[in-house]
Amino acid sequence: MKIRLFLTGSLLSVLLFTSCSNDDPSSGSAFSNGPAELPALATSGNHKLVSHSTTVGGQEVNTFSLEYDLDKKHARWVAFKFYNTTGQTTVGRSDEPFAPDPLVGTSNQRVQADFGRKGYDRGHLCASADRLYSETANEQTFYYTNMSPQKNSFNTGIWRELEAAVQNWGRSNVFRDTLYVVKGASIDRKEHIWTYIDGDQTKPVPKYYFMALLNKKGDRFKAIAFWLDQSKTYGNKEKLSNYAITVDELEELTGIDFFHNLNDELESGVEAQFSANAWNGI
Repeated sequence: MKIRLFLTGSLLSVLLFTSCSNDDPSSGSAFSNGPAELPALATSGNHKLVSHSTTVGGQEVNTFSLEYDLDKKHARWVAFKFYNTTGQTTVGRSDEPFAPDPLVGTSNQRVQADFGRKGYDRGHLCASADRLYSETANEQTFYYTNMSPQKNSFNTGIWRELEAAVQNWGRSNVFRDTLYVVKGASIDRKEHIWTYIDGDQTKPVPKYYFMALLNKKGDRFKAIAFWLDQSKTYGNKEKLSNYAITVDELEELTGIDFFHNLNDELESGVEAQFSANAWNGI
């Protein structure tokens, strides 16, 4: 049974483990099972794990990873992290070079005609503004495997507001050593599909979008998740906290096991609770 807890201030932080330097954010005892940002992969279906990277300062840096549903032509999730290197803003948005993902066959990807002509934005999952530390990394966010059909008012409204909040947290050295981010749209369950492009079952339009966040600062950790319905009309300046839930609750909604590579004790502690105050009073 999942228990939802609401705590305030520093009581939310879980003080359990000490990790290594900011330049090696996924090392240390808290992350002994693998990269902390990667959810567990689906155990069935026609999926592919894809990871994009680029070279920054002579080192290979992960841009984002995603689990792609080849049959539905849509990512189950994308995952990435902000730390000192990836939190930099040294480039601007590229000139919208939307292109097929070279790591996925083109027949399993959508094309431009599946979006604008059908009334949907090519909505980024990993946002262009999430990856401004490298021109190559920014261009990789325009692959069609990272696109989702989003209603314009949703893409430029509440989704963009949440993206901006995540980017502010991710670029603040005061707030984070490492911010682990998982974004996606719920496509595994039939009741979570809003409609289909031209009635094509291989091109679902998701109804629900989510984010799961895990923040590490020193040896303290905190987590929060968000669940948004793109079929809903959102007002101006909505409080993001109205759509915040625990990671445990998001796992129940999506069937995805987030942050499963964390030490079990730490995972259990941070996923069962959240505090809006601990996330700058969203």
